[in-house]
Amino acid sequence: MNFKSLKESRNVEFKSSFGKEVIISLVAFANTRGGKVILGVDDKGKINGIEIGPETEQKYLNEIKTSTYPQLLPHSDIHDVDGKTVLVLEINEYPVKPVAYKNRYYKRVKNSNHMLSLEEIVDLRQQSLDTSFDAHIVDEDLSCLDTSLMEKFTDQVNSKGRITLLDDMVTNMTKLKFIKSGKSTLAGMLLFGNHGYSIHIGRFKAEDTIIDDLLIKAPLLTALEEAMLFIKKHINLSYEFDGSLKRKEVWQYPLDVIREFLLNAVVHRDYKHSTDIVIKIFDNRIIFSNPGTLFGNLTIKDLEKDDYVSSIRNKLLAEAFYLTGDIEKYGTGFIRIRKQLNELKTATYKISEIGDFFRVALLDIRSSDLGKDLVNGFSDPVKEINDSEKDVENIKSDVEKDLENRFHDLEKDLESRFNLTKNQILIIKGVLENKKITQQLLSEIVGISPKNIRNNMLKLKENGILKRIGPDKGGYWKVLVNLSETDTKNNKPSKILKDMK
Repeated sequence: MNFKSLKESRNVEFKSSFGKEVIISLVAFANTRGGKVILGVDDKGKINGIEIGPETEQKYLNEIKTSTYPQLLPHSDIHDVDGKTVLVLEINEYPVKPVAYKNRYYKRVKNSNHMLSLEEIVDLRQQSLDTSFDAHIVDEDLSCLDTSLMEKFTDQVNSKGRITLLDDMVTNMTKLKFIKSGKSTLAGMLLFGNHGYSIHIGRFKAEDTIIDDLLIKAPLLTALEEAMLFIKKHINLSYEFDGSLKRKEVWQYPLDVIREFLLNAVVHRDYKHSTDIVIKIFDNRIIFSNPGTLFGNLTIKDLEKDDYVSSIRNKLLAEAFYLTGDIEKYGTGFIRIRKQLNELKTATYKISEIGDFFRVALLDIRSSDLGKDLVNGFSDPVKEINDSEKDVENIKSDVEKDLENRFHDLEKDLESRFNLTKNQILIIKGVLENKKITQQLLSEIVGISPKNIRNNMLKLKENGILKRIGPDKGGYWKVLVNLSETDTKNNKPSKILKDMK
């Protein structure tokens, strides 16, 4: 290993000495794609070395093991570099996620560690269990599902021939896991019911000038068709004549590509967020934005390759649109888009992640404005996306560090004042982040059964710490105590209650 040529990256971290930051980096690597922490090298890459005694290496490994859950045991190697001792601690991606350091969870983003949000914790746990968020049962009976839509879906699936559905409707939907235990799963509700999620489409003349818009609140099977009709209404259509009597329609953008981006937004969005899918149509571009960044370890660079492996957030939705023929094959969408656009040479696209959103810009390269940009070396007319990405990442990093400090203070406060268990502390954190959080979601976050969640919440209610406001449906949870209202050491008001309640 050439230590002098190494730089900090997604899988390499430098540390001058051993401490909690070393363990946090190992946890972040374990929750992402693995990596190594090199002790004895400062953050500028200068090799200073460290002191290693007879028991030092084992002491470090024991501390890592006892402060992580599931317990991590990294591979360790001691190296001599120009007479200076360097210790390398290496960990592979852990198969059971998420891994925690003292009940806090981290991931690796570029060359830094970020604390996981509650939604990301759930995503990692579901990946480990090979489940997906759209498989959860929603608290609605089957009367909320549109029977005619289910029949239309069944006919479409049978005509495509990838599977044959010959049983009664409930049995067919149960086989596909849209119905479970006599109730709809989230996937079933999204496809056939009134689910509350929206697609908001607007036609813009400029960023601040909208001339038409449509808010679609419908089952996904019909929402896609409504969205396509609105987009077709607001993009250019011309005709070509090849000498025959029939004219050929030529759309400003290939309709197959538009539909692929629509499907991508619907299938891969994060349904733990209620934010709308937003589509903005301009003269020379269409921008698709959906809540939820790329799932799992998939990166934007991966999507630029033809051999990328798809990582699916909503497996049942993906399966549904595969069976109807809307999705040809998992992990081929961007490959087909690239191929079609390269052949036509009239449009291109750019993908990006802005905060917690995934964004695709479909660009008309025949536009005069875009042509100037291309001549001047720019890749697209939405350069502001690129300009803002670094600022967004910096702001997000600062917010995550602030949250980490507050949660650390919160844990100490709960432990010292109320003698709560680690599970009860995680429940309080969940309620503080989302007062309408469900017991099922808390079960995923905390890693215990829904029954144990109920028992712990009952104890919190009995102790006057937690209260249920309103009915089971439509109600919410409230933390009753003034957490960290006063800092006992400094006698100063704390920001925890003000910022987190």
